[in-house]
Amino acid sequence: MDRTFVMVKPDGVQRGIVGEIVSRLELKGLKLVAARFEKLPEARVTEQYKEHLSKPFFPSLKTYIMGGPCFLMVWEGRNVVALVRKVIGATNPQEAAPGTIRGDFGIDIGRNVIHASDSPESAAREIGIHFKPAEVFAYTRIDESVLYEY
Repeated sequence: MDRTFVMVKPDGVQRGIVGEIVSRLELKGLKLVAARFEKLPEARVTEQYKEHLSKPFFPSLKTYIMGGPCFLMVWEGRNVVALVRKVIGATNPQEAAPGTIRGDFGIDIGRNVIHASDSPESAAREIGIHFKPAEVFAYTRIDESVLYEY
């Protein structure tokens, strides 16, 4: 199974929608294999968003992400990166379809409640930034043949 990194950002935590987000991903058939609630340190925020370091919005992004606790997760499932991206919707909540997390809860592109890896490579990198291998659990939840056609 594939894995991806998902983070409920401080605005999502403050609005009390962590449970709704977890529920939507579980209802989609994905398996939660790691989770942690924490206020991110600067070094990890910088590493997480290193592709944005030179962009004019980075200082405010860093302040925002470090401004409150985040809920960090690793999800597992077949083609999980693409599937999670569909469930969360477009980066800009104004363009996100109703029924997606950002379409239903996002207010502004800079306050879009959730981050999810955009590729399997990004997922591996981001999981490695935030979780030690021993913190990501492999377990059998149900017979996967119920969820996937083999």
